Amino acid sequence: MNGLDWAVLIGYFGVMVAIGVWSHKRVDNVSDFFTAGGKMPWWLSGISHHMSGYSAVMFTGYAGIAYTYGVTSFVTWSFPIALGIAVGSKLFAPRINRLRSRLHVASPLEYLKNRYNLSTQQALAWSGMLLKIVDVGAKWAAIATLLSVFTGVSLNQGILITGAITAIYCTIGGLWADALTELGQFVIQLLAGISMFVAVVLKLNDKGIGFLGAWDEPALHGHGKPLVGPYGTVFLLAFLFIKLFEYNGGMLNQAQRYMATGSAREAERSARLSSVLWLVWPVVLFFPMWMSPLLVHAQKPDGSDSYGLMTEQLLPHGLLGLVIVGFFSHTMAMCSSDANAIAAVFTRDVAPVLSPRARAWGERSGLIAARVTTVVFLGLSMAVATQVNSPAFKDIITVVIKWVAGLMGPIAIPMMLGLLRAFRRSGPTAALTSWAAGLLAFWLVNYPVNWNVDGGVPLQYQVSVPLAVSLVLYIVIGFVKPEDTPERLAIIERVNSDGDGPGGAAGMAAVPTPAGAGDDVVGTQTP
Repeated sequence: MNGLDWAVLIGYFGVMVAIGVWSHKRVDNVSDFFTAGGKMPWWLSGISHHMSGYSAVMFTGYAGIAYTYGVTSFVTWSFPIALGIAVGSKLFAPRINRLRSRLHVASPLEYLKNRYNLSTQQALAWSGMLLKIVDVGAKWAAIATLLSVFTGVSLNQGILITGAITAIYCTIGGLWADALTELGQFVIQLLAGISMFVAVVLKLNDKGIGFLGAWDEPALHGHGKPLVGPYGTVFLLAFLFIKLFEYNGGMLNQAQRYMATGSAREAERSARLSSVLWLVWPVVLFFPMWMSPLLVHAQKPDGSDSYGLMTEQLLPHGLLGLVIVGFFSHTMAMCSSDANAIAAVFTRDVAPVLSPRARAWGERSGLIAARVTTVVFLGLSMAVATQVNSPAFKDIITVVIKWVAGLMGPIAIPMMLGLLRAFRRSGPTAALTSWAAGLLAFWLVNYPVNWNVDGGVPLQYQVSVPLAVSLVLYIVIGFVKPEDTPERLAIIERVNSDGDGPGGAAGMAAVPTPAGAGDDVVGTQTP
């Protein structure tokens, strides 16, 4: 990097902070901070949903998969996400939007207290927060890895720089700042991605290989196969289910994008836009990675440095800075949205249980608590980032694929399926049992069993077994021990009835207060 590249990078950081300061004026209460007050346009929500879904891990971990295996990086990652969001646009997006418009909640988990019980809500809230700390830690480590390639700063310095800038804009501006910065980041990513695509095509032509002839080169032998190595059919099927839950709200931050739109119909349109972007745009980003074995020799065994090396070789200064900014845009978009989501979960779901004072928070004290929680979450995730390469977590892609994908199902299944009429019989027993058994299954297949199996448990089973265990138990226990009380059925009807907004006839049916639920019941809170 030279002075021009640094100017582009510093200018980007400055713009992000300026957007956060401007967004601060639009945040008057907790609803504005966490769900943009339900005033976000569907197209902005869709772009924000897309941008908050991936990070610099794509340019490190998935670049390594593309370098080693080829197109399977698209087939087993972005394609399942696109398909999952397309299905979720009908199945989940409208229902999640109605959580805000009809139940007046600001956290995706806030409705679980009445849908199941307080114990279920707390179990999912705590485990979801802990998983997110690890997940976001991997994202910080990914962007710091790239920053070290280009600038020579240490891993910890890179984590501190990116985390501090993100903390400033997302803490003061809330979800509005997240969405608006993600819009700017999308434009930057568009320019950077196209620049890299064109540079690789020109380089292939200079080598006399050509755009289409590259696939016949010996270095790319087998790279055109959709399923290869550890990324086989079982892995793909597992990821289809995992991404269906994860990218429609199971990881919480995407759920906020659906909640932020003005109506269920707009939430559906938002999801469709995000799905199309996931289907088309990653192809442009992945093509240079698929070609990277022809252009560079990765120094790391997993090939995670291949994209960074290729960028340094092919792009002139200025454009190099723009691509580096693109790396930051991915990571900061996801991490800031995750921080906002976890702050919502803590201040709305956890803190009121831990402290009587939290139950009495007003608008000002609630906003202060939300901002403090955001900073604390970012600090904890940055601390975890420094340990990503430790024996406990291993490398970045291991954290993202094995830990996040493996633990996603047990946490997301009760939350997501609890919205649907088809699973109305499944109550707190089914939710807690499926959650606990899924976590236990993850530990067993990844540690005791994995250590005692010759060659270890294949990756596809490490991520699929916990999901399968949770899904089967959630459904079976619902039939064996149905817990579809009138109170729970009323919650389900309110998020399933047609008609947008609070005026839906069936959707506004009174929700009976379950015995022992206390005064803080979903549906009785102020918007």
